[in-house]
Amino acid sequence: MTTLIPEQMRYIDLAAPGGPEALTLATGPVPRPAAGEVLIRVAAAGINRPDILQRTGNYPPPPGASPILGLEVSGTIAGLGQGVTEWHDADQVCALVAGGGYAEYCVAPAPQCLPVPRGLSLIDAAGLPETFFTVWSNLFDRGRLMAGDSFLVHGGSSGIGTTAIQLAHAFGARVFATAGSPEKCAVCVELGAERAIDYRREDFTAVIKEMTQGRGVDVILDMVGGSYVEKNLRALAVEGRLVQIAFLQGSKVTLDLAHLMVRRQTITGSTLRPRPVADKAAIAHRLREEVWPLIEAGKVWPVTDRTFPLAEAAAAHQLMESSQHIGKILLVTG
Repeated sequence: MTTLIPEQMRYIDLAAPGGPEALTLATGPVPRPAAGEVLIRVAAAGINRPDILQRTGNYPPPPGASPILGLEVSGTIAGLGQGVTEWHDADQVCALVAGGGYAEYCVAPAPQCLPVPRGLSLIDAAGLPETFFTVWSNLFDRGRLMAGDSFLVHGGSSGIGTTAIQLAHAFGARVFATAGSPEKCAVCVELGAERAIDYRREDFTAVIKEMTQGRGVDVILDMVGGSYVEKNLRALAVEGRLVQIAFLQGSKVTLDLAHLMVRRQTITGSTLRPRPVADKAAIAHRLREEVWPLIEAGKVWPVTDRTFPLAEAAAAHQLMESSQHIGKILLVTG
């Protein structure tokens, strides 16, 4: 451990499940890294939909994880746990964590850290881990997206959506997206979508059929669920893959599986948070090899909508729940 690490830190406390007002600024002990972990002096932390679920009591942290909200951070290495050799004091990193991000200090498994890409600010780097790990794992690993494929992402203006559009476009796919306003649709097109569909005014299934001459798309990344599931199958091509990563409209649906069978389609999905460190380390390695060069070349970047001081976490959650943002919402500790 390095010196000059304080005993106490500021963090956002959740005493009991509730609305955004349940998030309050508190003071508590600085965590200490266990073997294989690093201590990060947090510069910024990303806000994500799972944080909302945890705040409302619907997504408890996995065993052993910090009860403090926050699944991604950026900052500088302030201490090393036993056995950590790949990182050094004062290295600038961003990290995927299972909890603890809404704080001035956070511990992270060393393999889940990545260097801040050259040319990217330390603050903006906080918006990388959760969305880029999630998109890579689900779009390329589970969805098997390849150059020449066609791809639809729902919620194209979200953190996940803006990342998925850029990565799919960068790797040679034909990209479509849905979003909830003309402004959000315009952003999707700017990021690489061939066509953005305003779901409040258009039927995405009909538009996809028209744009693909009736064929459908090869991969759909969906975080809506509910009534979208059957519509997604109608919008998928033969051998198409539907990848489910969230359920804003609910996880229980009624389906006629005959369509799926006749068109030989696949429904898959995953959650990232409870997966073992080894799985996340493998994703981190692929990101560093395949995606970090694209970020450093200015071809892909995290889209930051707004930053809030750590003490204003409640306001940040209110913005997230309003769905008025485009890209990432960040908390900054400075």
